[in-house]
Amino acid sequence: MPKRGKKYQEAAAKVDRAKLYSPDEAVKLAKEISFAGFDETVELHLKLSVDPRHADQQVRSVVVLPHGLGKSVRILVFAEGDDARIAEEAGADHVGSGELIQQIQGGWLEFDVAIAVPSMMGKVGRLGRILGPRGLMPSPKAGTLVQADQLPALIRETRLGRVEFRVDRTANLHVPFGKVSFSAEKLLDNMAAAMDAIKQARPATSKGRFINRITLTACMGPGIKLDIAQAMDMETA
Repeated sequence: MPKRGKKYQEAAAKVDRAKLYSPDEAVKLAKEISFAGFDETVELHLKLSVDPRHADQQVRSVVVLPHGLGKSVRILVFAEGDDARIAEEAGADHVGSGELIQQIQGGWLEFDVAIAVPSMMGKVGRLGRILGPRGLMPSPKAGTLVQADQLPALIRETRLGRVEFRVDRTANLHVPFGKVSFSAEKLLDNMAAAMDAIKQARPATSKGRFINRITLTACMGPGIKLDIAQAMDMETA
């Protein structure tokens, strides 16, 4: 592992590695020790007790953060005709079908979220190898494959701070929930919403302890270990 820089080491020295911090303590500390020259994203990293190799132990869902993510989101919608008109009127950044598909096949990926109506999936399916590994493929599980009349609400939620999360192959879950520039109160509200969504996404086949470890971190900073029980008990304002 490469040697960490001086600023990182100074920040890490302020974190007690043996302590389990309360959510309030962790958020305030993350803000205090942030050192990057940009507005860092604050994230939750969770180690779960599930086995992602089994389909019935997948953890995947979405959460709409009450105070958003603090960044602009570029939204693409695969749609034609009246469905495309609805998407455009709802404020999607890119709307289309064949031409957009050709652009993506050519390497263009200037969007953060891809949404589709069911009638488009016959064409969109050919993009699976490109969009799938990037987490951009529209799907019912991700909530990004919807009927046309659902497009306005979905686009609005995505603008406000709709975050999709999914356990990886090593049973880790990474969930961004704001920026270090947010007030502590807003970060705690967003964190509570994220924790509630994670609890709701627990598979029925998961027995015993669900979460083994929770770490809070700004994207460039050191990890701050959370008290799991206190994080699980968080409630949205």
